[in-house]
Amino acid sequence: MYRLTHAIQHYSWGSPTAIPSLLGIETTGEPIAEAWFGAHPSAPSHCLGEHGTRPLDSLIAEGAAFTLGADVEARFGATLPYLMKVIAADSPLSLQVHPQLESAREGFDDEEMRGVPLDAPHRNYRDRNHKPELVYAVTKFEALCGFRAPRRAAELLTGLDAPLARRLRAILAAHPTAAGIEEAFTCLLRPGSRPEADQVAAVAQACEARLAQGSPSPRADRIVMKLNHAYPGDPGVVTSLLLNPVSLFPGEALFVPAGGVHAYLTGVGIEIMASSDNVLRAGLTPKHVDVDELLRNVDYVAAPPIRIAPERFHGATRMYYAPVDDFELSVTHVDGSASHPLPGRGPRIVLCLEGRVRLHNERGATLELERGQACFIPAGDGALDLSGTGTAIQADVP
Repeated sequence: MYRLTHAIQHYSWGSPTAIPSLLGIETTGEPIAEAWFGAHPSAPSHCLGEHGTRPLDSLIAEGAAFTLGADVEARFGATLPYLMKVIAADSPLSLQVHPQLESAREGFDDEEMRGVPLDAPHRNYRDRNHKPELVYAVTKFEALCGFRAPRRAAELLTGLDAPLARRLRAILAAHPTAAGIEEAFTCLLRPGSRPEADQVAAVAQACEARLAQGSPSPRADRIVMKLNHAYPGDPGVVTSLLLNPVSLFPGEALFVPAGGVHAYLTGVGIEIMASSDNVLRAGLTPKHVDVDELLRNVDYVAAPPIRIAPERFHGATRMYYAPVDDFELSVTHVDGSASHPLPGRGPRIVLCLEGRVRLHNERGATLELERGQACFIPAGDGALDLSGTGTAIQADVP
């Protein structure tokens, strides 16, 4: 078992206090958006050992049979297939999509062939992997995820006194299908039909006026106003009327498949995803935007958000099974009365969320973690038990 460091990401939408409070690190006043725990080559964690530190991706590559186990290595090669993050959003993130596996491979190879540097701000594909993800709420967590039913989106646009709203409603009324959603979404984002800032502002003002008069959809109107305040005039503001709003309370989880359009709004959560940094953005961000590439990767089928209901494992553990092969997540609470077995036997990352816990492996080793501390457990360490008093979250491979 190896103690593990995290890699901090300072994005503008982050909170200056939430991650420092959770992980027990100093605040600097600078926003901290994410803390990464994993082996992605762009920002790998480091393992702490008797002879200093070494990157987790290097440790895994040099001994994949022990660190990953034969099954995981056979399926994914000599690399950790998941990445775990702590995310803290003080303001909305970008309107984004993560690519499917085939698109990621094609996009990465194309940018490599064209000589686009891996660290270039305008690069879309930083690896050849897809990026389905699951977010577990630590605090109340607000998001937009996937498309509403076309008829419901048309209802939300009804009565808004703004030309853009009437235009979108006409599209959806004529085509209350995935094709109508695609036409409306594309109309908002693609150059040539993309609305001007004053047209977006008119929709936001119409939502504000409707809210003051007793809106039938106050949540949707408030989201439009919130987004317009953060990104005034951005067409992504209006796309929110086409998307499902999601509120997660602590302990609840949401799965976002590759191809699923989404935007996280506020809250602190634990994300687990396929090990990838591929993000295609279309708005609500100062970062690089590539509308055409995002539109090529969007799944336009309307569907409710995919909430993952936990299953119990030996009483103390809640398991969150995502419909992918790359990762699974579990949360275990121990109260000091007994030790409890943890699920899984593959390469695991364990983060202590509360209290102080102790890990015991089959080789007889013990490692204690306090709030905010993490460790990597190789597959070769076998099954784990957890004792102490606190809560630990574990990433593993199914």
